[in-house]
Amino acid sequence: MPRTAVSIPQPEEGFVERRRLRRLGLRKPIPFARLLGVALVLAAWAAGIHFGLLDQRKLSAPWTVLDTGWRLVRDGTLGENTLASLRRAAIGLGIGVLVGTGLALLSGLSRLGESLIDGPLQVKRAIPSLGLIPLLILWLGIGETFKIVLITLGVVIAMYLQTHASLTTIDKRFVELSEVQGVSRGEFIGRVVIPGSLPGFFLGLRLSVTGSWLSLVVVEQVNATDGLGKLMFNAQNYGQADVILVCLVVYGVFGLVSDSLIRLIERKVLSWRRTIAT
Repeated sequence: MPRTAVSIPQPEEGFVERRRLRRLGLRKPIPFARLLGVALVLAAWAAGIHFGLLDQRKLSAPWTVLDTGWRLVRDGTLGENTLASLRRAAIGLGIGVLVGTGLALLSGLSRLGESLIDGPLQVKRAIPSLGLIPLLILWLGIGETFKIVLITLGVVIAMYLQTHASLTTIDKRFVELSEVQGVSRGEFIGRVVIPGSLPGFFLGLRLSVTGSWLSLVVVEQVNATDGLGKLMFNAQNYGQADVILVCLVVYGVFGLVSDSLIRLIERKVLSWRRTIAT
């Protein structure tokens, strides 16, 4: 029988086959892929201890850290200090997000506001927040106010920079369309400005959460009576590497969980944005 020629449709110009995207791994993310690197680090750590490549006096074994963590949980030490750290981080983060976002809106929506606000905050950005510790101690003492203010300063800068950048880079076509349609300023802010600034807002929020934990480690070692930083400082004085590692694990877990929650909220709120990866 004669063979019938079958014509295979060729993709049009500019068309990207989905098969290629799958080969690049951009279509179906691997579940818990971000934990793969953590598992490899833990395996290398355990192997180093088992074969004597690592000194347990300087780096405790993973099973020793787990045993110490369970002991600190049972006697309440870890819970009390963790709650104290969470309270400081939450207060500083909450105030910083409100202040940083508000300043970004004032600066991004008004030329006068930008003239008055952007310059001082750019100068502050060039000065590390931790470099302000001596001055803040001189002004505020070494109590809770000093600790919360230092956390807040770092959050304000991160929120301002990212939110302000989103506000000032909104597509001009939307601005021109709003002018043609004759929408009011309130409608323009609600329908164009706020949705356009949300990507920068969420990026700033993620950076702020991480920054608040970094600042917390330092401020809690300055005359603090509780907190994970204080627990680490005491463990350093007594050479308790296992306690230090427990506190670092707690910091890492809270940082990972908080970042994952923000990413989840971002996906829900910004579901209208089509991106290759979040």
